[in-house]
Amino acid sequence: MSIPAIIAVAGPTGAGKSSLSLALAERLGGEVVNFDSVQVYAGFDIGSAKLPLAEQRGIPHHLVDLCAPEDLFTAGDFVAEVRALLPGIAGRGRLPVLCGGTGFYLRALFQGLSPGPQRDDELRGRLQAREARRPGAIRRLLGRLDPAAAARIHPNDMNKSLRALEVRLLAGRPAEEHFSEAGLAGLTGYRKLTLGLDPPREALYALLNRRCEEMWRGGLLDEVQFLLDEGVSPSAKPFESLGYKQALRYLTVAGTSEAEALEEMKIRTRQYAKRQWTWFRAEKDIVWVSGFGSEAATQHRAFEIVSGFLKKSSE
Repeated sequence: MSIPAIIAVAGPTGAGKSSLSLALAERLGGEVVNFDSVQVYAGFDIGSAKLPLAEQRGIPHHLVDLCAPEDLFTAGDFVAEVRALLPGIAGRGRLPVLCGGTGFYLRALFQGLSPGPQRDDELRGRLQAREARRPGAIRRLLGRLDPAAAARIHPNDMNKSLRALEVRLLAGRPAEEHFSEAGLAGLTGYRKLTLGLDPPREALYALLNRRCEEMWRGGLLDEVQFLLDEGVSPSAKPFESLGYKQALRYLTVAGTSEAEALEEMKIRTRQYAKRQWTWFRAEKDIVWVSGFGSEAATQHRAFEIVSGFLKKSSE
């Protein structure tokens, strides 16, 4: 009996992961499983580049619009959801094709996820008080004690920065070292292949600039205003993500320049793509494919790689 296979398509934002995942799923009888941490939230569509239903070609997509905006969805939740999905996909004789750019989710699934130290309210309170007295203190401490986490976490994501610093202080070592111990708890019973899309950097940056403008002019502001009008709190987690953060500030903070907000969105998006590249290049066993996932040559090469992998897994 052959071991079932699971394919993942990773890479920086804008690289064409959805296009490639759709092409592979269509040719190989697959179902797409999202591992983008914003696309799990209902209503956050434009800024997360969520694929409209009409463009999904009838291919099932899982873990999209799974949560309400105020829900907390963690890497542990992601792992539990995927583990629950896989038997059904396999039972239908289909190939799971994971698609996304949240590298920590994929690592948690494939390598395992250790429960971090329990939250320490006293320590957290001291850190928050220090931040209040000296803004930027948490990021400075994190950069000194856990530079890898500081480089990985967006400077504006105070919740993740605080948690990483808390883990470092409580566990006595960097968060990545602490969490990496759980390799034996990773997904078993499947042969795994991860494809990493690697488009030309300058071409990607130019595409991201255009995409930011298209999102901004194409309904992102209306989407954010609608969410606010529906009662979604401005402090909801998905509002911290790229595009939404800048649009929210423009709509709610008097004196915010639209041009400056859009320019910040472009800059932060390019920086995020660079961090994703760095993250995935540090991961083991990724097979890199040059080009954008929407390009025929890239899809052809990826199909050859996956076909060879599936042939070996069935032998």
